[in-house]
Amino acid sequence: MKPKILIILHQETSTPGRVGLRLVERGFELDICRPPLGDQLPESLDDHAGAVMFGGPMSANDSEEYVAREIDWLKVPLTENRPFLGICLGAQKLVRHLGGTVEAHPDGMVEVGYYPLQATAEGEKLLDWPDMIYQWHREGFSLPHGATLLAKGETYPNQAFRYGEKAYAVQFHTELTLAMMMRWGVKGAERMACPGAQSTRGEHLEGRLLYDTAISRWLDDFLDLWIGRTDDLAEERS
Repeated sequence: MKPKILIILHQETSTPGRVGLRLVERGFELDICRPPLGDQLPESLDDHAGAVMFGGPMSANDSEEYVAREIDWLKVPLTENRPFLGICLGAQKLVRHLGGTVEAHPDGMVEVGYYPLQATAEGEKLLDWPDMIYQWHREGFSLPHGATLLAKGETYPNQAFRYGEKAYAVQFHTELTLAMMMRWGVKGAERMACPGAQSTRGEHLEGRLLYDTAISRWLDDFLDLWIGRTDDLAEERS
């Protein structure tokens, strides 16, 4: 039986994108859970090798019951010291769980498109980071107490952090496939008119041609660091 990764999504049409594809390539089975549609989160991750919480159009500050439930649930991977990755909204929910804040830029600026990314000294010890990264968000997060900042940006300073041994959070989207980019550009077209956004799909496509090779390489390196491959897990248990 293949080890499972819990995949937490927030819309009916959402997919884990390239992260999901790379995890399957590494020998994992994806266990899809959509809490906004009524799916229940597991009480323990004993049956999972790790968990990934993805993004969505909602806010970590929203009052819906499932938002509070997901934020509270994050005690499970942290207490059990299981590999956890929060992406965009997932990162912001981890910040809320850890007592930090999630809020919009004071000048209303968003990041939608490709933006510069700079690794911190701690981040450089772990990975070779891309210079540009794809973003799709209108809120950012504070750095929680006890977290280690791994990468920073200009408009939103906190872009990636590690908490404890196995929990990571990133504001950006390395899971993006070309199909996802095209879908977001249609379904979320209003975001591209916000202050600070790259306003045309052509800019986004050009950015993908220029920067995606380095981003894809980073994702492979990160997954090797974060979860490895099922062969690695088998060796650890033997």
